[in-house]
Amino acid sequence: MTMFSRKPRVTAAPQDGDGASTAPLTPAPQTPALLASLMSTVEVLHSVRTRVALFTGAVPTIFAYPVYGSAGWIRVLARVVLSTSATSTRSKDHGTVRGWRSFTAVPIPYGHVEVQIGDVIHQLQADAGGLVDVVVESTLPNGWHTIVLRMPKAAAVEARIQVVDPEATFGIVSDIDDTVMVTALPRPLLAAWNTLVLSERARTPTPGMAVLLDRVVAKHSAAPILYLSTGAWNVAPALTRFLARNLYPEGVLLLTDWGPSRQHWFRNGRVHKRRNLERLAHEFPHVKWLLVGDDGQHDPETYAEFARNHPEQTAAVAIRQLSASEALLAGGRNVEDALPSQRGTVAWVSAPDGAGLAEQLKSRGIL
Repeated sequence: MTMFSRKPRVTAAPQDGDGASTAPLTPAPQTPALLASLMSTVEVLHSVRTRVALFTGAVPTIFAYPVYGSAGWIRVLARVVLSTSATSTRSKDHGTVRGWRSFTAVPIPYGHVEVQIGDVIHQLQADAGGLVDVVVESTLPNGWHTIVLRMPKAAAVEARIQVVDPEATFGIVSDIDDTVMVTALPRPLLAAWNTLVLSERARTPTPGMAVLLDRVVAKHSAAPILYLSTGAWNVAPALTRFLARNLYPEGVLLLTDWGPSRQHWFRNGRVHKRRNLERLAHEFPHVKWLLVGDDGQHDPETYAEFARNHPEQTAAVAIRQLSASEALLAGGRNVEDALPSQRGTVAWVSAPDGAGLAEQLKSRGIL
């Protein structure tokens, strides 16, 4: 008898491209006329970019991302775009690829994608931003597998998928910037620099964090690991290479989109994280999550909220403390000032590096 009493409903992703299939946390206000006008302008620019891309030889390209699932279902994550052959080829190898190259690709709205899982084929459709985020039925056994994605005139691509054991009771959610990767940049410039300029070869891993996560996975061999970040989907290939090059455990990236939507001027990173955490709580009701982040953004507040709402699904919260210079560049520390009782009953640890966090987690039985 499986421990999972609820199987996610097979559904398409939302149209706002935030990577979450749950409904908005609060009803969206009526779209202001100025925002609607901006979105119309964006659509016109997209049409122009599409014509230019086709004229310059861009071809349909699928960027498939590592995904997860469990007994009876998997989540499929991919992006369909028009891309030059040079960009699409280089994005698959381990060469140095500047982030701005990924933004030269033009999304294919509502593109049709064929996904082969074992001997079963599913016909899926991307959203308005070219993102495929869909839950489909599957009979794959536990462990890591490979699925194949195809679309007309595009080369077939493979994606890794971790089918989580239905009996698993432990998982890991980790932030990226300033948690597994040292950024040391002012927050207003961070996203632009990491996305548009910096190669993954120039990024610096946070001391001890790869070892920490590897030790946690070694103790909890069936545990899924998800890297939850407010970074854009466009930089997923570079982040994947960074994690692999620096020996971080293989896991799933949960990223978001840039730019305005029909409801908001900008994507809300904190809402993105809250929605994905709530989704994981629903999809894996018997898994307790180790939540790893830093004190330079909203991680303490977001994780504390999750711990209060889902104490039975929170194993511990581990917060990396930024150095004085990092905190200054980040605009100060964003420490959750709630009393321990308001965080729930979960363990809460903090340290400046992975070694310090590992020592405290060990004393609490996580390691």
